[in-house]
Amino acid sequence: MSIYEKLNIEENESIRTLTVIVNNEPGSLARVIGLFSGRGYNIESLTVTEIDNKRSLSRISIVTKGTSNTIEQIKSQLSRLIPVHLVRDLTLEGPFIKSELALVKVVSSGLDRVEALRIADTFRAKTLDVTLKSFVFELTGKPNKIDAFVNLMKSLGDIEISRTGVSAMSRGFETETKIINKIFD
Repeated sequence: MSIYEKLNIEENESIRTLTVIVNNEPGSLARVIGLFSGRGYNIESLTVTEIDNKRSLSRISIVTKGTSNTIEQIKSQLSRLIPVHLVRDLTLEGPFIKSELALVKVVSSGLDRVEALRIADTFRAKTLDVTLKSFVFELTGKPNKIDAFVNLMKSLGDIEISRTGVSAMSRGFETETKIINKIFD
């Protein structure tokens, strides 16, 4: 196979989980989001939280999809933004944990109500609200678990969903705090 044939091979897209440490100030999130929208990259999930109020830092967890080259471009462009201190690709760095929270309202009647409670129990969902015609369940876990729960509930009645987005963290004893300390020391 020639080099020209190798260049024409399409690479499959993969889902990647990135964490970005930024200044916790107005406009930081807008700059990060602007990078994605301005270049036509899609964000599958986004969460933001303050992680260090002394240094005024926040962590943005982003789930995106793209080829290896596209993801490398995203990481490179993110690292050049002014409020960004650190960009990590948790998918490549090794084992990591990702979880999200969902609130799912199910409007149903009759035997479908009993089935909704049975499914919720199986998924270890917490019942937050009960009326004669609806339930609101709280569920945490991996996105595919929440997707499965939602798909089952759709078959039982009308549903409404609110999801937090993926929160992610590397496994093991290494922390971002050590990395951040090196950056600021």
